Amino acid sequence: MQYSREVEEMCCVAKGPKHDPAPIPEEGKWVAAKQITDISGFTHGIGWCAPQQGACKLTLNVKQGVIQEALVETIGCSGMTHSAAMAAEILPHKTILEALNTDLVCDAINTAMRELFLQIVYGRTQSAFSDDGLVVGAGLEDLGKGLRSQVGTMYGTAAKGVRYLEMAEGYVTRLALDEDNQVIGYEFVSLGKMTDFIKKGLEPNEAWQKAMGHYGRFEKEQGAVKYIDPRKE
Repeated sequence: MQYSREVEEMCCVAKGPKHDPAPIPEEGKWVAAKQITDISGFTHGIGWCAPQQGACKLTLNVKQGVIQEALVETIGCSGMTHSAAMAAEILPHKTILEALNTDLVCDAINTAMRELFLQIVYGRTQSAFSDDGLVVGAGLEDLGKGLRSQVGTMYGTAAKGVRYLEMAEGYVTRLALDEDNQVIGYEFVSLGKMTDFIKKGLEPNEAWQKAMGHYGRFEKEQGAVKYIDPRKE
C-alpha cells in the first residue's frame, strides 16, 4: 500500500471506540455482517427496463452468501423472457455480491437484482425472523398449482368500460354482468391445471371443463343477467 508524503509525515493518533456494524435480522438471528458469507435470506426484488415496457420479479434464496435458489418472473416484454431463462441459469452458485456485479442480460432483471440486494444486506428479507430461513424450493410456493406465475391483466376504455382478461386464478373466459351492466363475477380456466390434466391423458375439451371455475356472483340466481367474452364482446 502506498502513502503520500503528507500522510507518512503525520503522527499516529489512537483509534477510540470500536464501532461494529449494526446487527441485522437474518433467519431468526441478529447478525453483524462483516463479510459476504455472513449474509443469508429469502426475498423478492422488482425491476424495470429503461423504456419501462417490461418488469421483472426476482426471488432469491441466499444461504451463507451463496444463491441456492432463483425464480425469475417477467411480464410485458418478449425479449425479457429469454433473458430470464439465461438469468435463472446464471444466478445459482454465485455469491450475492457476484450476482450484483454480473450482467443478467436484461435491464429489468439487473434492476431487480439491485433492489433485492439492498433488502438482503439491510436485513429486510421475507425470512428475517424465520428460524433457519426458508427451505430451498420455497420460491415455487409463489406459483401455486401448475407452477405458473400469478398474472393479472385488465383492460378498460372510457367508451366501453372494463375487461378482465387474466386473474390470479387463471385465464378469464366470461364476465358476468348485472342489470346495470356492471361486472359482478367472472369465469376462468386455470391453464396450469388444464395442462397437467392433458399430460395425464385427458382430452383437451374435458381438461378445459375440469380446470374451469368462477368467482363472485356469477350465477343467474345471484344476479347475473348477461355474460360476455371479454376478448370479443
